Amino acid sequence: MKPKILIADDEPDIVSMLRSFFESKGYMVLTAVNGADTLKQAERHPDILLLDINMPQMDGLEVCKRIRDHLSCPILFLTARIEDADKVKGFAAGGDDYIVKPFSLVELEARVSAHLRREARRGMEAQVRFSGELTVDYSQRCLFFADQRIGLAKKEFDIVELLSQNAGQIFDKERIYERIWGYDKEGDSSVVAEHIRRIRMKIAAYTDRAYIKTVWGCGYQWKR
Repeated sequence: MKPKILIADDEPDIVSMLRSFFESKGYMVLTAVNGADTLKQAERHPDILLLDINMPQMDGLEVCKRIRDHLSCPILFLTARIEDADKVKGFAAGGDDYIVKPFSLVELEARVSAHLRREARRGMEAQVRFSGELTVDYSQRCLFFADQRIGLAKKEFDIVELLSQNAGQIFDKERIYERIWGYDKEGDSSVVAEHIRRIRMKIAAYTDRAYIKTVWGCGYQWKR
């Protein structure tokens, strides 16, 4: 999928130049020429925003403050000059970087690419957890030991997900049952012990390392 970049600047020549450049690099380009336009285009959830500070109606700092609580993408300010006090204001408003005009297109693309790679890594970290040789893939909802896939039933993976995303925290059987099966389900929390036994058995086919620890009298925890 093409990365989506929003270019907001009140100088039409700059907008036109940047649009042509980034389209030639395979980006989907959105544009805005003032603060109000930028707010409207931000509703389309760009992957990164190039934001001129000195725009009419609403300057870039105000735009950044307005959208930062609702838009998590990197925001790079475009500015003709920059002093330390201006940087402090920009970062306080929620900006991530500064590009000083006139700028090199090669450097600009490098900065944009670096921020997008950083965002991609953050997304990967949210979907995958590495515990020694064991990998928990939350997007595929399965485990991998080295390159070997360990298939789990839905409730088995739900338990792994709960424990691994809260590594070190102890969950008793009743709490696990409530979180996985729900408060309104009729059943016995002892079913949790059976599911954990099966999870351990499947992992034990690949390694003798224990990932789910029994804390006697308390419950279970995913070992850090």
